[in-house]
Amino acid sequence: MSTIQVEVVSAEHEIFSGKAAVVIASAEAGELGIYPQHAPLLTNLRPGDVRIQDEDGSEQVIYVSGGILEVTPKKVTVLSDTAIRADDLDEAAALEAQRKAEQALKDSTADINYAKAKAELAQAAAQLQALKKIRRNT
Repeated sequence: MSTIQVEVVSAEHEIFSGKAAVVIASAEAGELGIYPQHAPLLTNLRPGDVRIQDEDGSEQVIYVSGGILEVTPKKVTVLSDTAIRADDLDEAAALEAQRKAEQALKDSTADINYAKAKAELAQAAAQLQALKKIRRNT
């Protein structure tokens, strides 16, 4: 089975570098499956998970806050402000962030930035979704 080189990089450091049989990511237009020799592609990513499967079928899940995905025939690069291995996500913190964002959106008297609150809610929901996927696979 052939593989493709995958690099996942956040603003702070490299999260993953290695070979994969397939990479699955949530792009703006929907979910993408990227296999070796994929056509070149450049797209924006939605907050969510990037799943990296190796040749033996094991999978790593990495949460990204959005970003850019670039595909060349031999390499997939994911660039994101925030990228965290799903195993390292803090469920309690994600639930608290979700609760605060939902409360801010409900409170019509609060002086809040609705776009920021919606973005925070989307990120918290994406983190919780990544945690659910990890739990299903273990």
